[in-house]
Amino acid sequence: MNARPKKSYGQHFLHDTRYIENIVRAISPRPTDFMLEIGPGEGALTLPLLSAAGKLTAIELDTDLIPALRARAAAMGELHVIHADVLKVDFAALAHSHGVQRIRIAGNLPYYISSPILFHCVRHAAVLQDMHFMLQKEVVERMAAEPGSKVYGRLSVMLQLACRVEPLFSVPPEAFRPPPKVDSAVVRLLPIPPDERHDADPAHVHAVVKAAFAQRRKTLANALKQLLDSDAIRRADVDPKARAETLAPSDFVRLAKIYSAA
Repeated sequence: MNARPKKSYGQHFLHDTRYIENIVRAISPRPTDFMLEIGPGEGALTLPLLSAAGKLTAIELDTDLIPALRARAAAMGELHVIHADVLKVDFAALAHSHGVQRIRIAGNLPYYISSPILFHCVRHAAVLQDMHFMLQKEVVERMAAEPGSKVYGRLSVMLQLACRVEPLFSVPPEAFRPPPKVDSAVVRLLPIPPDERHDADPAHVHAVVKAAFAQRRKTLANALKQLLDSDAIRRADVDPKARAETLAPSDFVRLAKIYSAA
């Protein structure tokens, strides 16, 4: 019996087997993987992932969905369901408790809180092997946007400083129940190896990026005036008259280092 989707949880259940198969093929789960699914819902991805990996941990907030999910998974492998808000789950602690160094994450994310979930994942990138997410197509475009693009912004910079972003394929509304009002897309995120990551203070990078994009039409001299003056911006080899949307992620790292040294 199909569950009734709840608007309060932003639920749109994927049901088209063609796209389910494409997602599972892109993830390519293995028995040696520690797989974590965010928001399993009715189990459209859960069951094939569980079948391939043999065991799966899932984070589900809606208690009404959990009994049926466990029943469907019983004959397919070892399913562990965590009833929690994913934003309150410490992925590093979860990895430690299971004796693993890396977690592979998958999920059809609720569109209304997709950005907070992505930022939460980025904060735990050190223990993540990869992430495969279904998101609103517009969000995926923002995630992968290059400097100068109209959709390049805070999300683009923060994700690209932590991960390699690989848009994979689009998914139409009719693949879901109920159909969302927007197109969706699947994206792969690969955390940047430790020896290739920037060495700036993460809190200062976040502060600079947030301030720079708070009012996109302002020059950096105006947008960052509470953090850096024009001379400090120039010391980062950045033009104070430039706007945030023209800067590469590495430019924000240099600005953050100047901010740290101030």
